[in-house]
Amino acid sequence: MSNLGCLLRGVRAGGHRSRLAGIDVPETIVVTSDAFDDGGTIPVEYAGKGLGDNRSPALHWSGVPHGTEALVLIIEDDDVPLPRPLTHTIAILDPRTDHIDAGALQPISTEIRFIKTPLGQGYSGPRPIPGHGCHHYRFHLFALNAPVPATVTTKGRLLRSMSEHAIARGTLTGVYQRP
Repeated sequence: MSNLGCLLRGVRAGGHRSRLAGIDVPETIVVTSDAFDDGGTIPVEYAGKGLGDNRSPALHWSGVPHGTEALVLIIEDDDVPLPRPLTHTIAILDPRTDHIDAGALQPISTEIRFIKTPLGQGYSGPRPIPGHGCHHYRFHLFALNAPVPATVTTKGRLLRSMSEHAIARGTLTGVYQRP
């Protein structure tokens, strides 16, 4: 067990500090996974590099409203010992899709547009600090009533666009604790 993880065990960003918390739209989208239930443990194969296969889980959703022009998937770790949750993945999806296959959130995908995060592009699975305890990973899916322009290449610009165009959202939560 890491001394640093133990020392920081009580230090957690919290979902209320996420910049996504300020996007106040109806939660009408239902996000599910065959890999884990909402609030359940994320299997180790979906954990990040050095722990698991860093393979994205399959995701499914329903309840996307009529008039959706883009879907945005953002995966965050709410329990990282930072001022805000850590963004692991940002993906812009075709509004007609209703699922992502396991392993599909890879930067080589031609059907998914990624925005770079502090962890890179594409899927970056759970990899909490050893000894820090259980972390909550939120898979947020937003429906937007306008396409995301190609000029939007940063998280900040994307969030500004989302705050103006988000019309619905859904969240799936998985937990992971480093062995």
